[in-house]
Amino acid sequence: MADKPALRPDVPVGEALKAIARDMLSEARTALAAQDKPDAVAVHDYRKAMKRWRSLLRLLQPFLGDGCRRLRLEARDGARELAGARDAQSAIEALDELVEAEGALSPRTIASVRGRLDEIRLRAEAATLAQAVRARLIVGLEDAGAAVDAWALEHVTFAELARELTKTYRRVRHDAPADWRAAEPEVLHELRSRVVTHRYQMELVVPLWPKFARVWVSEAQRLRDRLGAFQDLSVLHGFTVPHSVLAPWRSRLVPLILARQATHAKAAQRIGMRLLAERPKAFRRRLEQLWKQARR
Repeated sequence: MADKPALRPDVPVGEALKAIARDMLSEARTALAAQDKPDAVAVHDYRKAMKRWRSLLRLLQPFLGDGCRRLRLEARDGARELAGARDAQSAIEALDELVEAEGALSPRTIASVRGRLDEIRLRAEAATLAQAVRARLIVGLEDAGAAVDAWALEHVTFAELARELTKTYRRVRHDAPADWRAAEPEVLHELRSRVVTHRYQMELVVPLWPKFARVWVSEAQRLRDRLGAFQDLSVLHGFTVPHSVLAPWRSRLVPLILARQATHAKAAQRIGMRLLAERPKAFRRRLEQLWKQARR
């Protein structure tokens, strides 16, 4: 980890950002090229790398303009191409959590529901990670790498970067509902997307003050996990609608799903109140002070 590219006071900001970008693209390519990994793992690793990549692109778009936005949209489309396999896996993980937390489903029901979800997952994985799909996504990563080489970031300062990091933080605060348990699932899903972006962007400042930044990233990850578990349950809920694959078990699953979602929303709000307590202006001043101290 110590050798991974990072923002450091002894390296020009623009040069460090380009190195970080190349490292993210390399991770995504490694995930797709690894033939020895199960498809579910490859999908997970690729989508994770793409989330980091898209978070960086959001941060840099004010400096790079439409070309950066194009890369972000292409990365989004590539991740969506694998969404079918991920949705089924999310529903399976949500089912496993329900079984562990609630324990109100019979072994026969659990086996039947999981069997239906496994069928969907296997079909989706066979379709989404065919060799032609892998090859097309790898070509997209190579094109993105060529674009990174041409990025003009020589004049970007850390103060400007701190301004953009603060914008993301401000958006998370703005999107946080007053009562998370009463919020619509779509609201918490959008909030989770904001939190994911903020979490990965904050990784950039970990080398400047490891103790502070690691705690911050850890809290953001905890918030993301709670909102992610809520979203997985929403995906499972979606499979129970009339005429869908889990419709026969709707009456047994939905009450458990809603109860567990309420638990996650309550816990997420507690974490969010801690993470988002600082005003954006104070947040930005803190980042700039970290940079100044690191340069001494």
